[in-house]
Amino acid sequence: MIKTLYIGLLAGYSAAAPAIEVESEETGAAAVSRGRELFPLYAMGTKCARLCHSRDRAIKEMATAKPTMSVCDTNDVGVKTKGPVKTLEMLALNDDLNTVVQSSSMCTRRQAMTRAAGLAAGLALASVNAPGFAAETKMVKMGSDSGQLVFVPDELTICKGDSVTWVNNKGGPHNVVFDEDAIPSGVKQEAISMDDQLGDEGATFTKKFDTAGSYAYYCEPHRGAGMNAALTVE
Repeated sequence: MIKTLYIGLLAGYSAAAPAIEVESEETGAAAVSRGRELFPLYAMGTKCARLCHSRDRAIKEMATAKPTMSVCDTNDVGVKTKGPVKTLEMLALNDDLNTVVQSSSMCTRRQAMTRAAGLAAGLALASVNAPGFAAETKMVKMGSDSGQLVFVPDELTICKGDSVTWVNNKGGPHNVVFDEDAIPSGVKQEAISMDDQLGDEGATFTKKFDTAGSYAYYCEPHRGAGMNAALTVE
């Protein structure tokens, strides 16, 4: 268990470092230890993360740590700044870091990275697992900056749970209408398309997408001019 936590949480600290002198607790003689000393990202008890004087001391602290650990509970003047991090959350952080390294899915890696960042910041496991925690919002311009009748970008890939915000940029009025023959089964075309048109520059339309698949849409006033676009939800 300890070895797994070290591997998952301390990745990136394995690079070689200059030799450092370490004081032996048994003999009191100075000894030279080559390689970077591992040090905990999380405090043991109420101590903040620090460079351990020896590997033996680090292992001893890991073995005697309580079931809850803290991310620098107190600052230099003794003011509490972070809440407790449970062992379960430490294990979840380890799993997320492994997922970031191993997963071939962009969305899975992104979600794991966001959860890991939340846990490392001291958020509770329930918070980082809440629906929409790792969701993002992407922006699409309606009309290019030079006034061309196009969506920018006209191809976009997002993850399930993400949202898209269309911004009326140039050449309006514009709208977003999805092709009912080119959306995933079970998705209602009228539920994701605009009812009206955006006439004012800077006006926006936002829609959240929870169903994976390929979507095709267009601007109704300028469809004949080729104002079409594609959306992929993974």
